[in-house]
Amino acid sequence: MNKDQIDGKLQDIGGKIQEKAGEIVGNKEQQLKGMKNQIEGQTQEKLGDLKEAVKDATN
Repeated sequence: MNKDQIDGKLQDIGGKIQEKAGEIVGNKEQQLKGMKNQIEGQTQEKLGDLKEAVKDATN
């Protein structure tokens, strides 16, 4: 695993928590921020996956 995969996964998890917290307290803005963080985290994680694939292919 590389840094992008780890950071992306952590941001995705944090976003899920933030979204759920917003849902519990009825704060739509927090829910949307959580969803945004999830998307950004998943994107970063996929970038890390791509980097790993390229690294594996060149070795």
